[in-house]
Amino acid sequence: MVKMKKNILIINICKEKLHYYEFVKPIEDILKINNVGFFIKNYKEINDKDLKRAVKIIICGTSLKDNKFINNKNINKFNWLLTYNKPILGICGGMEIIGLVFNGKLKKKTEIGFFYESFEKNFLGLNGNCGVYHLHNYYIDFSGLDFDIYCFSNKIVQAVKHNSKEIYGVLFHPEVRQKKLIKEVCGI
Repeated sequence: MVKMKKNILIINICKEKLHYYEFVKPIEDILKINNVGFFIKNYKEINDKDLKRAVKIIICGTSLKDNKFINNKNINKFNWLLTYNKPILGICGGMEIIGLVFNGKLKKKTEIGFFYESFEKNFLGLNGNCGVYHLHNYYIDFSGLDFDIYCFSNKIVQAVKHNSKEIYGVLFHPEVRQKKLIKEVCGI
């Protein structure tokens, strides 16, 4: 068996251990199938060594009722995002974290189910109308922030990229319907 270099950091923000199987394991599986090295850490355990070791980072989402990562004490654990210079993808809760660290405003709106979102320009391999899966209670108001908006629907920003860094966020779950987005981020 070929030993893979561990290079992509998958950040687990799930409070409940069983939620790992719904929100982290599918991303792990995509990387395993494509022979991409990775390591997984809980957001509370990340250290400078992990950040240096990683060549890319994926911040996974979590369940509707698992919002502990949003409180100020926990958001502060992500302040490294402000100075980090490697590619990052935030999925759902991960996008909320990115938005909050960069001073976006957290807003309440629940979306659950399959939707078609329109991408007017290429966003990590997504163009035009794309079927996506939503499972969230919150979103970020990115008004006035240093982010380009790639998809906006129902008055909610669905996909963003930082203007000067490789920091991406999606409010939907690409591990469910748009696995090619994760592959694009990971260079597969």
